[in-house]
Amino acid sequence: MGKIVIAYKILPSESTVDLEVLKEKLKAKLADVAAIQRFAEEPIAFGLSALKVNMVLQEKDGIVDETEKLIMDIEEVGQIHTLGVTRL
Repeated sequence: MGKIVIAYKILPSESTVDLEVLKEKLKAKLADVAAIQRFAEEPIAFGLSALKVNMVLQEKDGIVDETEKLIMDIEEVGQIHTLGVTRL
């Protein structure tokens, strides 16, 4: 099987969420399914910033749904948006 790259925009549940803590929780939660390539912070408004994440996953049925469920299980995550999915 091949690999895919997924880009997500993750909005924190509150503006007070420390994005560095959120990054560490994402790394820990996704360690078994994804290799995180990079993080980027994107200011939204009024002190709120989104976290953009690029990760590499093994291509298999249901992997995107599984990954999104793992991300949403993190308490500090409010919403996620898929920015793109591509094969390597």
